[in-house]
Amino acid sequence: MAEKLYDERVDTPPDAEGYERGLGSRQIQMIAIGGAIGTGLFLGAGTAISRSGPSLILSYAVAGLVIFVIMRALGELLTYRPVSGSFAEYAREFLGPFAGYVTGWTYWLFWVVTGMAETTAAAVYVRFWAPGIPQWASALTFLVLLYAANLISVKLFGEIEFWFSMVKVTAIIGMILIGVGVLTLGFSKAGDTASLGHLWQDGGFFPEGIGSTVMTLQIVMFAYLGVELVGVTAGESENPEKTLPRAINTLPWRIMLFYIGALVVILSLVPWTEFRPGVSPFVAAFGKIGIPAAAGIINFVVLTAALSSCNSGMYSTGRMLRDLALRGQAPGRLTRLNSRRTPAFAITVSCLLMGIGVVLNGVVPARAFEYITSVATVCGLWTWAMILISQIRYRRAWRAGHLPPPTFKAPGGTWVSGAALAFLAVVVVLIALDRDNRISLFVFPVWALLLVGGYQVLKRRDPQAVLGAAPDGAPAPTGNASTGNASTGNTLDGNTLDGNALDGNVDAR
Repeated sequence: MAEKLYDERVDTPPDAEGYERGLGSRQIQMIAIGGAIGTGLFLGAGTAISRSGPSLILSYAVAGLVIFVIMRALGELLTYRPVSGSFAEYAREFLGPFAGYVTGWTYWLFWVVTGMAETTAAAVYVRFWAPGIPQWASALTFLVLLYAANLISVKLFGEIEFWFSMVKVTAIIGMILIGVGVLTLGFSKAGDTASLGHLWQDGGFFPEGIGSTVMTLQIVMFAYLGVELVGVTAGESENPEKTLPRAINTLPWRIMLFYIGALVVILSLVPWTEFRPGVSPFVAAFGKIGIPAAAGIINFVVLTAALSSCNSGMYSTGRMLRDLALRGQAPGRLTRLNSRRTPAFAITVSCLLMGIGVVLNGVVPARAFEYITSVATVCGLWTWAMILISQIRYRRAWRAGHLPPPTFKAPGGTWVSGAALAFLAVVVVLIALDRDNRISLFVFPVWALLLVGGYQVLKRRDPQAVLGAAPDGAPAPTGNASTGNASTGNTLDGNTLDGNALDGNVDAR
């Protein structure tokens, strides 16, 4: 059994995994909001607008619908069994130990390389105000501060993420309100030219053709990366059965407001032809209105977004790495919790690897560093696919009577989840067709070979470890709902689920 070092004097009792359930509804809501808003919107949208024009609004709407399907599928799984391992746990239970192993390590890699990129990006943003500060010094300072915060307690992590998300939300709502004021009241120097007609008058709604709009789907999907982070908080939420469904159900409204609403206002204030790749559309809109220090305001917001991403990365990598260690699929020392019930050793290892990114950025060309971080995009798509497939398998197991029914059903059942999977496959094809992004498809096979090699070594050293069995005290699958028999392992295989129950003859609605 894994050693636990938490202090029993802490007021909040630990859950079955040893964590403190210290994240309240307010924090979960803002973590969910923050996960859906990142630099992809504040910076990346400028590139997408220059490629497709106003039709980018449609791309965000379609992609947002798919993201909602993914999150409802995740919500169904989370209310069935709320665990910190989340995606890896469900892949392990419904698809087998290898799938759980790959998903856990892949999601860990996703946040490690994201953390590398975001700490470096944050240091670049600091140079806007203080160009004399060495970039490595700023990056190291941010890394140490966020590392310390994650070690102290999950409550502090949640509070920091709450305020990071508040900055982003305030910036977007402020932009929308000011933009609506310009459009309706005509004040500021943008009042004479601002018009909803910019959405269709400057070459039409599809000025670059439908093909260009479709190609932006890959950029748009990447902007949503991190929205699934709310699933990792399941093991530390005060009341996951209520807070997680509530956070997921508000996702469509967040997408409508923060993405679609913001883009409609921005594209009404500034004709799409004036946007350029690499330039924040918010800076362009603020500048058009005549707001003083527009560039400084947006620079502060994107700095906050970068630090928020790094903070989330430290949180999620620590939990995912510990989950792998609890299952014998990572070094056992990573299972340890400190006196405040945070996975200190796992967070430390992940943070040290994020620190390597700071060093790499100083000694290798920027293009080489982009190659490393490009794998994060495909890692995110893999995670979303595993969520959908696991939910499909869970639904079929429930229909067959092997598991209890969900208390938070995803709309449309497995057919809608299958359609979302097909959409993700289309995105992969689009990545392959884009010469600027297809490098991620070259990097990912290398990671896959490393995973397969590591799994084979693990199998030779400890054949039991590859089964990914839950340790003593960890939450296990519910088991057979119809008979009440508990599951003997973490994978539902053999005659239970891999037989006739899942051969396609069961009603998959």
